[in-house]
Amino acid sequence: MVVNSMLVAMEANANQASDDVVIYQVGSSLANPLRFSWIQDYGQRYFTKHPWVGKDGKAVIVGKVTVLSSMASFRRYMAIRYLLPLKGLQVANTAFCQFFQGTYSEFHRKINFVFRLVELYQPYLFFKGVYDDINTEKLRMAAKEGNVETDVFYFDPKIINWEDYFLNTHIPGVVKYVFR
Repeated sequence: MVVNSMLVAMEANANQASDDVVIYQVGSSLANPLRFSWIQDYGQRYFTKHPWVGKDGKAVIVGKVTVLSSMASFRRYMAIRYLLPLKGLQVANTAFCQFFQGTYSEFHRKINFVFRLVELYQPYLFFKGVYDDINTEKLRMAAKEGNVETDVFYFDPKIINWEDYFLNTHIPGVVKYVFR
């Protein structure tokens, strides 16, 4: 879709003066938004139908994901759900002469990893914006009127079937290439 829109934009603007820059936003947030709750649903449905098998040979149980609306709510959730018990394990580890050091270190490492990931992806996780794609819509209309082969260079986000994409392309690809 992005490549198609780039090709059509290059053709449409080939004879334009270089100071007449038009920005084309290619996205679906306005015309065909993807809801986070749908991604959760698709993931749960996919892994219920195609269980992911862990290293121990057992199917990984997929549950509902806790969705938080802000960094503050994430930090509160992590403090109550994970950091408080980790602090208890640290006290027990001290009381039992570092007997639980391996367990404590492993949990501490995993929690820090989650915090780093959320900090890294924070701008995207809590982003509420919608991109204006009016210039791209005008480009689509001009391409249609200008006899551009719109069936070949199609880039209308309204045709994206999110359910089909996630269940048949995205999640299977993540399983195959990331969950090794």
